[in-house]
Amino acid sequence: MNSPVYEPRPLAPATLRVIPIGGLGEIGRNMTSYEIDGKILIVDCGVLFPEENQPGVDLILPDFSPIRDRLDDVLGVVLTHGHEDHIGAVPYLLKLRQDIPLIGSTLTLALIEAKLKEHRITPYTLTVAEGQSEKIGPFDLEFIAVNHSIPDALAVAIKTAAGVVLHTGDFKMDQLPLDDRITDLRAFARLGEIGVDLFLPDSTNADVPGFTAPERDIGPVLESVILKAPRRVIVASFSSHVHRVQQVLDAAHANGRRVAFMGRSMVRNMTIAADLGYLKVPAGVLIDAKKAADLPDNKIVYMSTGSQGEPMAVLARMANLEHQIEVGKGDTIILASSLIPGNENAVYRVINGLTKLGANVVHKGNAKVHVSGHASAGELLYVYNILKPKNVLPVHGEYRHLVSNQQLAIATGIPEANTIIGEDGIVIDLKDGEATVVGQLDLGFVYVDGSSVGEITDADLKDRRILAEEGFVSIFVAIDAQTGRVIVGPEIQARGFAEDEAVFDAVKPLIVKALSDAAANGTRDTHAFSQVIRRTVGRWVNSSHRRRPMIVPVVIEA
Repeated sequence: MNSPVYEPRPLAPATLRVIPIGGLGEIGRNMTSYEIDGKILIVDCGVLFPEENQPGVDLILPDFSPIRDRLDDVLGVVLTHGHEDHIGAVPYLLKLRQDIPLIGSTLTLALIEAKLKEHRITPYTLTVAEGQSEKIGPFDLEFIAVNHSIPDALAVAIKTAAGVVLHTGDFKMDQLPLDDRITDLRAFARLGEIGVDLFLPDSTNADVPGFTAPERDIGPVLESVILKAPRRVIVASFSSHVHRVQQVLDAAHANGRRVAFMGRSMVRNMTIAADLGYLKVPAGVLIDAKKAADLPDNKIVYMSTGSQGEPMAVLARMANLEHQIEVGKGDTIILASSLIPGNENAVYRVINGLTKLGANVVHKGNAKVHVSGHASAGELLYVYNILKPKNVLPVHGEYRHLVSNQQLAIATGIPEANTIIGEDGIVIDLKDGEATVVGQLDLGFVYVDGSSVGEITDADLKDRRILAEEGFVSIFVAIDAQTGRVIVGPEIQARGFAEDEAVFDAVKPLIVKALSDAAANGTRDTHAFSQVIRRTVGRWVNSSHRRRPMIVPVVIEA
């Protein structure tokens, strides 16, 4: 879906402008801007992880262009919870203005502060908890407990002169959560009585019927898998999934095993969670990864990152025999997470690699070792019926998820005209209970590649894909510019195209003739001669080899 781009009208007084900057049509980059009377509040600021067709990219950020020239008007960033797709881009935003206040729960702020420390940024923070209200300029904020796959998640109600908005962040309605902290439906009901003018619900599981299974179902399965494992157990999960790590610690302890954390982010996040009391570590269960090698194989569980097949994460390096732990027959690998759409191939590649090494790989497809952190369709229906919102803007999901969420809203009696399906950059104005689409901004992906941010373009990625898939051909020629006569060359080198460079003997006479013909037709400058070579070699390669390599001609005048 590509909506036509058009500039919004000027923002009228006492009108709330809502711009989802990221998170529509994708799982990640969650970020929404709220503006009223010249002041801006941001909810979440996350990253998206690259897919296979984005080689070399480390992270993908939201496009900050709607607020880049208005940073002084930003009153704060509300962070709903501590997952990377909601907090990962904060360092890049604060590099533009370091004193933007960050507002969130204790664990969420602790996780982002640790991340910012690596970027040498000390943030201004405001710690909030469920049931708390804060006035930030023209925004009255109320924070509401929601249950998710990380502790301390919050929804936020944003009350302004233009109306009431409820932004859920990621949530589900687990009735028996590990931390006994359920989604506060009483607060939702109270907001429903007041009247919710615009509802922005999590859409990730909107196309999954029924109810998301409780986290407590996972514990006994993990215990059973670890009990039956003859040698080492390696569990891979998100580095911020405190609940899953808690279950692994408990299951290992019950089976007389020690646990070693692996991966820098896993060690950092779990140390924070334990220090703050969100992770209850059984006495004597943790062991340093370096000392774990001294234990018998049937007495250790490694808790690692890499459940999404990330090439540099611990699990992928094990599969590629690039890690100090050499996986072999009798080892058990547990992938305790769901697949983020787009990561399937990378994950299955890691599963195949580990299986080939002799490991028993246990994952969501063959055992109940993970449940989702997001509300399924049945839970969303409950919420719609409790809130009865006037308008709905489904967020946090791919296009199919957004449409599924819209259909649920319509099924509960919300008029279709009051449901908005959009993409990043859609501009919605809210006033007097009416939500109107007034613009569509042209927002793109911002790629982080090593230390460069935003310098890599889609054209660069296309070049990288061509290099990876089709190869590279360079042609060096020295010519007499007046006659087009070749004095040196053509010298042709190729990479990733053909093993034997004699294959290019057939095209060399074609290059010589094309240059001579171009000179006879008045061509004189080296750039034009380069284009002649590129076209000649391109046509020959395509017709002879059915390939489209990157062609780089170098022409000098002799």
